[in-house]
Amino acid sequence: MTDADPIVLISSFPPRTDSVASFCEEALAFIRKHNPDRPVVVISHAGSRGEGILPLIDTSHRKWWKPVAARIEELKPHVIHVQHDPGLYEHVDSEGASDEQRGFIELLEAIRHWPLIVEPHTIHSRMLDAEADFLYKLCHLADVVLFKCHYQKWRIEWTFPSLGRRVPANIMIVPHGARPDRRYGVHEVPQLRHDLGLDQVPNLAGHLVGLIGWIQSRRRWDILTSMWEEIGREIQQRTGQRWDLLAGGAVNEADADEYERYRGDIRQLERKGLAHYYEFTPQGDAFYKMLGVCDFIVLPSTDETQSHTLARIIALNKPFITSAPMEGLTAQTIESGGGLLFTNQQMLREAVIRLACDEGLRLRLGNQLKSYLDEVVSWDLVASTYNHVYDLARQAKQAGTLVSLPA
Repeated sequence: MTDADPIVLISSFPPRTDSVASFCEEALAFIRKHNPDRPVVVISHAGSRGEGILPLIDTSHRKWWKPVAARIEELKPHVIHVQHDPGLYEHVDSEGASDEQRGFIELLEAIRHWPLIVEPHTIHSRMLDAEADFLYKLCHLADVVLFKCHYQKWRIEWTFPSLGRRVPANIMIVPHGARPDRRYGVHEVPQLRHDLGLDQVPNLAGHLVGLIGWIQSRRRWDILTSMWEEIGREIQQRTGQRWDLLAGGAVNEADADEYERYRGDIRQLERKGLAHYYEFTPQGDAFYKMLGVCDFIVLPSTDETQSHTLARIIALNKPFITSAPMEGLTAQTIESGGGLLFTNQQMLREAVIRLACDEGLRLRLGNQLKSYLDEVVSWDLVASTYNHVYDLARQAKQAGTLVSLPA
């Protein structure tokens, strides 16, 4: 550590298993890389661990934010960078009533005299009135607010005026970062299989289609598993190659019923020699290795908040197939040119068969993902942009002005 004023992140952090925790773990590594002479600390929830991690947030208390604000005053930060997602800072009282994020707004009010950036991870294009109210307050309290996708910004340029509110001018688009150092070559796949123990699985096919990540009701693995036997048969008839379905992940407690159902579907295919189920916590190196052994990934979803999985797919330059229209998933698929979209079962069936049967298409999509990673979403680019945003926020605070960015 140096004597310089620290960059302070406020966020979920491992061993918590939500997607923001995984995001912050990677962001922290690259923010530190791009600020080698400045300390970077994370104020996180009780139980979080790691170098420079301060586990101060305990939302079982209504005024959970007060110890956080007090520690920030002691730290005298260079800048404060907050990661937000619904539920991360929610207090629920003994009667089961939510504080509706009042504690989070009170925190921002208490620390807004410092340079303040807030990065919300979930911005729906069609917001409920309560969501619009919250976002409006957030933009008013922060120096800069970071959205992940362009469509989120231009949608509020329509939504806010329709609700009689002016459009905030302090919103910047900074995409979800993806690691530039996790690309595996084809020659490395046997070692990845060995590391995961997949080389011990009898008769596992040489080609794998992946269903990888948290097992949730919104992920809808059953859409593919219900068709896989027929799909696998058709791929083998066309190519002479045997392909297996590799499903791997773990369950969140709220989705236990879907976990049992989805895992049961995979086990049934496994008994027929058509698939394999691999239980693991989808975080860290294991997550990258599981994605890395697959030829391509299928990411079905009924919810747009799958950017953490998609970022890892992009990092590996893995072709993918995902649901549409699905806000961020669709936007990044179109922008990157690295995936195929489906809106119904037949389209998914055709896309899986097409991608398995066309190695040239897989290579082309992978190369387009490589360019997208190198030129748009690499964590090195994102961390450099963060530093630019930090400078904007500090200049605004020092001058007593508001940050104003192009519409």
